[in-house]
Amino acid sequence: MGFLTNIVEFILHIDTHLGEIIASYGALTHFILFFVIFAETGFVFTPFLPGDSILFAAGAFAALGSLHLTWLLLVFFIAAFLGDTANYWIGHFFGQKIVDNPKIPFINQKHIDQTQEFYKKHGGKTIFLARFVPIVRTFAPFVAGVGKMHYGKFISYNIFGGFTWVFGFTLAGYFFGNIPQVKEHFSLVVLVIILISVIPIISEFIKERLSGRKN
Repeated sequence: MGFLTNIVEFILHIDTHLGEIIASYGALTHFILFFVIFAETGFVFTPFLPGDSILFAAGAFAALGSLHLTWLLLVFFIAAFLGDTANYWIGHFFGQKIVDNPKIPFINQKHIDQTQEFYKKHGGKTIFLARFVPIVRTFAPFVAGVGKMHYGKFISYNIFGGFTWVFGFTLAGYFFGNIPQVKEHFSLVVLVIILISVIPIISEFIKERLSGRKN
């Protein structure tokens, strides 16, 4: 419980914590951010790491000159692309063993089957849309690998989705993150970003419930 509380606190006050990291490590912060985004997208076991919020906060610091915007965009994009790619191949080669392992209860065959049905319904665009949904962003490429989605199809959505996600949130932070009202209520802004991100999940859940009632 303490670990979860610390993660939530870190995400809600990501601006303060990122400022401390920049003060301590300077330009090396770009590499730290690379590993955070790579891990958040690349390992199915680390969906709790910050994603959208850290892109937004980093963009805001770039506007202040604390981080280099061009390097930041490049580092984030490479991390996002490599992370999804690594997650795909982990799912491809080891996914079924992980799914069948009773010691990992939050990944089971039911989740795999449900996600594969979603893939069948929405196609490869699932990889693109998943970029904007916390937790799903980490889980989707893993399931694509388990389901043996054609890698050529996967990588095209991976590139487009990663580019849109990274540039969208980072530039939003760059242009709007230092507006006084945003800076004063940064935790609230992070919550709004998270809520907007989970709208697709809520929407899909409601559609499935309504569809089930009709049937």
